Amino acid sequence: MEKQKNKVCGADIHKKFLVATIFSRDGTKSSGRFGMTLDEILKFKEWVIENNCEQVAVESTGVYWVPIHTVLEDKIEVIVANAYKIKHTPGRKTDMRDSEWLAELCLNGMIEPSRIFPKDDRELRTLTRARENLVNNSTQMKNRVHQALESSCIKISSVLSDIFGKSGRHILDSLLEGKSIDEILMGIKSKKVKKKEKELREAIKNSLDTAQILLIRNCLELMEEIQKRINRLDTEIMARIERIKDDIKIAMSIPGIAFTSASAVLAEIGDYRDFANGEKLAAWCGLTPKVSQSANMLVTGSITKQGSKHVRRMLVQVAHAISRTKNSVIKRFFLKIKAKKGAKKAAVALARKVLCILHHLLINREMYEENGNTKSKPVKFERTSSPIKMIEQDMINVLANAGYIIKKKDVRGCI
Repeated sequence: MEKQKNKVCGADIHKKFLVATIFSRDGTKSSGRFGMTLDEILKFKEWVIENNCEQVAVESTGVYWVPIHTVLEDKIEVIVANAYKIKHTPGRKTDMRDSEWLAELCLNGMIEPSRIFPKDDRELRTLTRARENLVNNSTQMKNRVHQALESSCIKISSVLSDIFGKSGRHILDSLLEGKSIDEILMGIKSKKVKKKEKELREAIKNSLDTAQILLIRNCLELMEEIQKRINRLDTEIMARIERIKDDIKIAMSIPGIAFTSASAVLAEIGDYRDFANGEKLAAWCGLTPKVSQSANMLVTGSITKQGSKHVRRMLVQVAHAISRTKNSVIKRFFLKIKAKKGAKKAAVALARKVLCILHHLLINREMYEENGNTKSKPVKFERTSSPIKMIEQDMINVLANAGYIIKKKDVRGCI
């Protein structure tokens, strides 16, 4: 049982100030108001220490709690509470009452502490999130280029899968320079793209006006600058990820997970040993369904979406990557759910499954294997009108596992 506290402090934090209340078990209270500058936070620290507080409780409001936690963590135990889980009875809400409520909950051990990552893990997570934001910004620039071309009735994206590849950039740069279609086609070196000469002539029958040229040039320049910043972040992430390189290798053994997704997921979940099993990790990431039970009726809804939205987004991207693999065994699970509930729910379900698999592999220090071979792809299947079309070897395995003795002539008879 947790040791009972005799004196604690609850702090209601805002952008410019905080209101704190020290609450003792004998019922005495003392309150104070402090600014959010470093000098004021240090005064708050001295005030708490002078009053012999054993614990300080704060709400996880934005990033305002971070400097408080950073200043106090080396001297006093700090609990960061999820605001959703400590809601007060509505009515007569003031900053003083909020701080008193926090102190009362803390004194009685009724606050479930939020997971606070160590400094190195927090910095790594900050870098991976910054990289994600830069990638999103680059995607916005690409979408603007697509819109500018479409508004000028230039349909390059209907012919090329990626207009920002080598051949696509050659076409874009030539259009910005005002070259003719013949000059553009002569400069293309890819044989695969040259075979699409007729389609390209149909797609590029118009030219860009001055405003569209300026817009596209700005977008391309911004994309180049963003890519430089992404490269710098990648270098820093590579240096910081060295301490968990074995975890990265284990994560990358799962189909659909590359270095970028592996580093982002591990940075978001932190110390995986904090979770007893994969299901609890999935619940912390918000990938488990909501549950509502009354009497004998149990209703499950959509996923809770609690925790980090970044890890959910990355895992769903991994699930879509797995769905595009040709011979991965875990793709079966995706196809089965997709046939019943659609591709979106199947991707979320597969994201949860991948997270549970990852937790198991990390805890047991194992590499992902399919039928004894790491990243092997021994089972082939095709998507048809039915959920999964089983080939001959699959049917043999099912019957053998059920206890039947399969003979070669029996198999031929079935075919």
